[in-house]
Amino acid sequence: MIVFMGTPEFSVPILQMLIDEKYPVGLVVTQPDRLVGRKKELQKSPVKQLAEKYGIEVFQPENLRADYQYIIDKKPNLIITASYGQILPKALLDQIKAINVHGSLLPKYRGGAPIQYSLFNGDKETGITLMEMVFKMDAGAMIDKASLQIEAFDDYGILSQKLSLIGRDILKKNLDNIIKGNYTAIPQNEADVTFAFTLKYEDEALDFNKSVLWNHNRVRGLSPNVGAHFTINNVLVKVFKSRISDIIDIKPGEIRILPKRLVIGCLDGGLELELIQQAGKKLLPVRDYLNGQTLFINGGKING
Repeated sequence: MIVFMGTPEFSVPILQMLIDEKYPVGLVVTQPDRLVGRKKELQKSPVKQLAEKYGIEVFQPENLRADYQYIIDKKPNLIITASYGQILPKALLDQIKAINVHGSLLPKYRGGAPIQYSLFNGDKETGITLMEMVFKMDAGAMIDKASLQIEAFDDYGILSQKLSLIGRDILKKNLDNIIKGNYTAIPQNEADVTFAFTLKYEDEALDFNKSVLWNHNRVRGLSPNVGAHFTINNVLVKVFKSRISDIIDIKPGEIRILPKRLVIGCLDGGLELELIQQAGKKLLPVRDYLNGQTLFINGGKING
């Protein structure tokens, strides 16, 4: 029996492949249902929705460290993880072989936000690493890798979808040999390790005292699910799409309103906002948001 552990959309094509190829997935472990949106509606994870569609048992521990025995009692032969969202306890890894579909070219970007950091840092390439799991964050030996060029229009949603399909394919290619134990795993070079730790709220903030590119890449790395944010007159504004403006004679934090356009100054030029959401209001294209808004004043300055 195989236990699959995953939570977001990234994990869905990988689980779907296991189901389609008739691998014996007997248990799906995913994060608990969460309250989402302005209406605080309880939502199942995408992985749970898929598992329920096929009648696969779902296990949703709030704290896996306290409840891992349930998985051991199922006596699985293999655990496959893909963006699950919790650290697997040592006692679990000591008893059951586990492999992980990780969203970076390890040893670069160990941690919970590798896709976001590849966009934050303006990388030109990323990929998937299929790896053995050990009780050290993303430090296991590498079974296989596949790379992908990052396009200028990629945001987190687009890039995550591309990588999930690569993850699906690389797992499919290697899984029979993994089950048989007929494969070679290469240790990671510790000298090349970098980290992409799970994001905190402050990591999602824009900083107009930094470059336009830094801010634009922050927006790309957080769209479309979270959004980058800043405050103006103590009102939170989230940004879901931006572009680098042709306006360069603008100071950091300065607001420039043009016909159906909103530009905010950064260290070296203007960031044009294209899709935003003011706290308590709908997500809107800027051209529509500007009609009758009173929060932004032409020539004003964002002061936190």
